[in-house]
Amino acid sequence: MKGIIGTKVGMTQVFDDEGRAVPVTVIHAEPNVVVRHRTLEKDGYEAVQLGVGFIKPHKVKKPQRVDFEKRGIRPVRYLREFRLPGALDLPVGSEHRVEAAFQAGDVVDVTGISKGKGFAGVIKRWGFRRGPMSHGSKYHRRVGSLGPRMSGGGGRVRPGRKMPGRAGHRRVTVLNLKVVRVDADRNLLLVKGAVPGPKGGLVLVRQAVRQREGGQ
Repeated sequence: MKGIIGTKVGMTQVFDDEGRAVPVTVIHAEPNVVVRHRTLEKDGYEAVQLGVGFIKPHKVKKPQRVDFEKRGIRPVRYLREFRLPGALDLPVGSEHRVEAAFQAGDVVDVTGISKGKGFAGVIKRWGFRRGPMSHGSKYHRRVGSLGPRMSGGGGRVRPGRKMPGRAGHRRVTVLNLKVVRVDADRNLLLVKGAVPGPKGGLVLVRQAVRQREGGQ
């Protein structure tokens, strides 16, 4: 199954066979434990639940701890499901390693939580242009007209209007990234380009759903 949970280490560069520098993101994908299967008969869909980040049993709520004990699995901090071909081929309780999931040349999608930037105005959040910076304009970085006075008496702000608010800290998926190298000894995955999230952030790597020839 071409899917695994990892953490973002940071960015660096490697050199290809022709001596060109390739910017890559390093993802540390320690062995994932297979926690459970989701089946059509019981759950209505097929998937595998992977876990990563072993923690002490007393840090897990009792229902979850009992469930882990029934399956003979050490409690883990993060649980994620993958609906991918071959998901049910992984036995429950086994380890899923990065070298079994990917190899150099694969095209993948990487999902993570983007960096939070706090409360931001429309220029930073949406890329609006600023107004005149002359002293008398008094209109520099404001939102602009909200267009509430519409014909037919619709004097209200329409849903979805781009306005100031919290920027970042949302689930983002970057499509069609190419796997440059897999380091099985250190459980590292090198992916060409940038992936969302800060250093140490949790990321999901899976085979591309809309694969483009050659990736990025």
